[in-house]
Amino acid sequence: MEAIAGMIKQSILKTRRLLLRPFGNDDIDTVTELAGDFSVYDTTLNIPHPYSRSDSEAWIASHPEDLKNDRIVIYAITIKKSGVLVGAISLDLKPVYDSAEMGYWIGKPYWNKGYATEAAIRMIQYGFDDLHLNRIFAHYFIRNGASGKVMKKAGMKYEGCLRQAVKKDGHYEDLDVFAILRSEYEDSLVK
Repeated sequence: MEAIAGMIKQSILKTRRLLLRPFGNDDIDTVTELAGDFSVYDTTLNIPHPYSRSDSEAWIASHPEDLKNDRIVIYAITIKKSGVLVGAISLDLKPVYDSAEMGYWIGKPYWNKGYATEAAIRMIQYGFDDLHLNRIFAHYFIRNGASGKVMKKAGMKYEGCLRQAVKKDGHYEDLDVFAILRSEYEDSLVK
């Protein structure tokens, strides 16, 4: 990913059921509601709890600058037919390594519907085809097996466990790490 700062263009990404688009101010209340759910907080590392409207405003306001500086590309995950916002997915870019860390969350009312997997597959495609990355990786709390299933279904491979890698609510958490390489992605297209 040899991009010059500010050269990444955030296009609309589509899947069979979803539309991935930039967040806007119209999303503030929905983000506050969905990200404010304790269950979402409990399964993520960087969402505070309680999560306020001002948290949503600040987070959404940070997106243009992060994109301009090629730091992170963040998409709203929406249902194509209704436009309903169900979550978020991102690539935290590591340009010097041609890699990115994928992160995502889905609002609890939309769990177990395959939205995270569908969005992850499309985001991986975007990362390799449009951003010319070589490696996309992600991690999850090992107690959140559903997130691990998303990564496996998206074609990522298990790389290992980072034991007690982070601390959340006073408890150390193990993280399982998954990744997919450009060569693996390209091989999957041939099959």
